[in-house]
Amino acid sequence: MDVSSNRILTKLITMINNNKRSLLFFLTSFCILVAVFILCYHSKPTMAALPATLNTDSRWIVDENGRRVKLACTNWVSHLEPMLAEGLSKQPLDLISKKIKTMGFNCVRLTWPLFLVTNDSLASVTVRKSFQSLGLVESISGIQANNPSLLDLPLIEALQAVVSNLGENGVMVILDNHLSKPGWCCSNFDDNGFFGDKYFDPQVWIKGLTKMATLFNGSTSVVGMSLRNELRGRKQNVKDWYKYMQQGAEAVHAANPKVLVILSGLNFDADLSFLAKQPVNLTFTGKLVYEVHWYSFTNSRDWDNGNPNQVCGNIVNNWMKRAGFLLEQGVAPLFLSEFGIDQRGVHVNDNRYFNCIMGVAAELDLDWALWTLVGSYYLREGVLGMEEFYGVLDWNWCGTRNSSFLEKISSIQAPLQGPGISERTQYNIIFHPSSGLCVHRKSLFEPLALGSCSSTEGWEYTPQKRITLKGSYFCLHADGVGKAAKLGIICTDTNSKWEKISASNMHLQTKLTDRNHTAVCLDVDSDNKIVTNSCKCLSRDKTCDPSSQWFKIVNSTRSSSSSAVEFEDAIFAEP
Repeated sequence: MDVSSNRILTKLITMINNNKRSLLFFLTSFCILVAVFILCYHSKPTMAALPATLNTDSRWIVDENGRRVKLACTNWVSHLEPMLAEGLSKQPLDLISKKIKTMGFNCVRLTWPLFLVTNDSLASVTVRKSFQSLGLVESISGIQANNPSLLDLPLIEALQAVVSNLGENGVMVILDNHLSKPGWCCSNFDDNGFFGDKYFDPQVWIKGLTKMATLFNGSTSVVGMSLRNELRGRKQNVKDWYKYMQQGAEAVHAANPKVLVILSGLNFDADLSFLAKQPVNLTFTGKLVYEVHWYSFTNSRDWDNGNPNQVCGNIVNNWMKRAGFLLEQGVAPLFLSEFGIDQRGVHVNDNRYFNCIMGVAAELDLDWALWTLVGSYYLREGVLGMEEFYGVLDWNWCGTRNSSFLEKISSIQAPLQGPGISERTQYNIIFHPSSGLCVHRKSLFEPLALGSCSSTEGWEYTPQKRITLKGSYFCLHADGVGKAAKLGIICTDTNSKWEKISASNMHLQTKLTDRNHTAVCLDVDSDNKIVTNSCKCLSRDKTCDPSSQWFKIVNSTRSSSSSAVEFEDAIFAEP
């Protein structure tokens, strides 16, 4: 307690003694004083310290102590013509950074155009002049109101200010060279796509990467650099990919050996399959990460015309061949640096794709970056103030666009496994991708239901295909169509054997002990209770929605809420 606080307390006590006030007055006054102390001493939230440096260990990203750090990022656009991080005309920078943190993201993939550091006339332009040249008068007024200290900074210093503020709020930064010439990305014909294109001189690119890596050498915020976004176009080829991406990687590491070096693939960063035959050859180790992108529109015709189970299964199999194999081989971490959907929920294809990809993200415990934070743009493709329906923030950058979407992805923000996460032996969680929730046993006499994956029980999927409460004799079994799934100790009947079926591999099917051995699948009712119903969408029907019956049995080693011993004690307790 400081001198001024002592004076306040002394004066308050003196007033009470002099005026012979009641005890009620004293207690009321004391409570007010306590409230003042709380406001004064606890007004600033405590932010988690950033890791000193990140490294790689097989397929994992780890901190300096070898403990896994899972990247759960959002993309913050800063590569369009104004060359300033979007949204700063709508809200203060510090408020946006804090919002990112409170939404559960621990990092930002911050995009930037190469010309910002290779074109001297652009780099020295102030934020005000950049916006004036584009006729963005209203945005200038907004920046003046919300971020006046940024308005007359050179663009590169404004970028530094954004990076610094993110770090101050406990948010890591990955700098992503999105393209060369500022503008919207991407097309096969924008002359920004591959080495040798009009705006993509390899030597200028390496020079720019070196400048940016040097600029942030020593930064506590920047933990990685993505060398180039979505390589593409008619000139793309594997030979030049190896030649120049290896040169770029060496240049970044030489200028800033602390950062992760992140390499993207071909065909709009959808293809890394060539790495199966030939790994990259670098002079350094422990810093290499690969990135991949995955959207519904990549396979829009498949989602339009196919059965959701079959489409999900086919797309996942192809994705594993193009990129996911890197995780199976333990070659390097694989960063899903762009994925996302229209968060209004109006696109059936987006919704089906996202349920599918949520299962993959959980099963593989992927590092990822959601597209996008942005609620609206200063200027995009000639349109002032264009709204971004993929954005987690609304048009004003004030509220969230879809709170249920944020709740859903929160289930994949924390790591499930990896170095240093082994607080107990491995177990399974039963993940429901369309809700982002997991199967829970709430109490002895309540039915199984969906709940938060952060506090789920530990389960085990045995070689005999039984789903048991780990460490117990209790297994999951079905009672009938439309009835609650239950735990019991008779685990030899057909109704307690659960097969993974359908092309999606996400249906859990068992057979009842009735005369016909009726097949049923695990399902979720309108109250989030776990039931069994006839299996959906196993035919070629493209109009059905199987998502309520999609479950993933996912490995985890983090601490769970499983209490099998207590459960058994309760079952067998004497009355």
